[in-house]
Amino acid sequence: MIARRFFRCALIASWLGLWVVGNSIAESYPVKPIVIIVPFAAGGPSDTVARILAEGMRKSLGQPLVIENVVGAGGHLGTRRVASAAPDGYLLGIGNWGTHVANGVIYSLPYDLLRDFAPVALLPSEPLMVAVSKAMPVNSLKELIAWLKAHPNKATSGTSGVGGPSHVGGLLFAKLTDTKFQLVPYRGAGPAMQDLVAGQVDMMITGSSTALPQMREGNIKVFAVAAKTRLASASDILTVEETGLPDFHVSVWHGLWAPKGTSPDIIATLNASVRQTLADPGVRKRYLDLGLELPDADQQTPEALGAFQRTEIEKWWPLIKAAGIKAE
Repeated sequence: MIARRFFRCALIASWLGLWVVGNSIAESYPVKPIVIIVPFAAGGPSDTVARILAEGMRKSLGQPLVIENVVGAGGHLGTRRVASAAPDGYLLGIGNWGTHVANGVIYSLPYDLLRDFAPVALLPSEPLMVAVSKAMPVNSLKELIAWLKAHPNKATSGTSGVGGPSHVGGLLFAKLTDTKFQLVPYRGAGPAMQDLVAGQVDMMITGSSTALPQMREGNIKVFAVAAKTRLASASDILTVEETGLPDFHVSVWHGLWAPKGTSPDIIATLNASVRQTLADPGVRKRYLDLGLELPDADQQTPEALGAFQRTEIEKWWPLIKAAGIKAE
């Protein structure tokens, strides 16, 4: 009897000890730099969202947030890195509609998009834009569509990779306009945009954060935004409705995830930092100037991101399967 009581006391003490240690770790988190994996090349939309976010979160967390670009396979190489990381809050991942929705259909993934990640927060989203090289002999979306119809499969359109938003956006654009052009995959939107500026590809359907800076420098032409309303930061750019393409609405959302099993206390700390960052007027202005839209406060919880991702999977997986999009 005494031995049994001793064993029970020892077991309870052990549990209490683990609970105290776990709480103390969560309370002191973070005590070292945090790595954020961006599964695309530097200079693309996800990279831009991540770098602005990291600067803001550093202030509230008191630790540097280091961006690491892990590119390849439509973003799933970097996403896999997050799925297999230790759930200690020191390696996180930026994802988007492509990595956390489309890739589940296009690739045979070694991880589960819903079960192997812990949602942290929904991040800014951006509508796609129709952009062309300065060398293209067109000056409006209507002229571009007419040129593409007159020259089938002559134009090239850069994409961020197979199954990425610019790839799926390009397929949808071709379908709605009844045009044909060649889709050229890159290792991210940044390198694709560099070739558009250089005239190595003719057009690109890409996010506003990639297109607007180059348009403002006079390096490319942007004809329309794939949204129902004009962007506040670029009100001179017509919407697709105004240019005669009313059904072409494509917006790319971003999110922040941790590996599954990450402590709820750590998730709460990270989420609070994200929310504080997105509420900062300076950060908001930087995002808005790039044409990005910020989620409402009630959309910034981990639960909201998880529910939104599930809804997007239910919406897009049947459409992507029907289109027959597969990794090349």
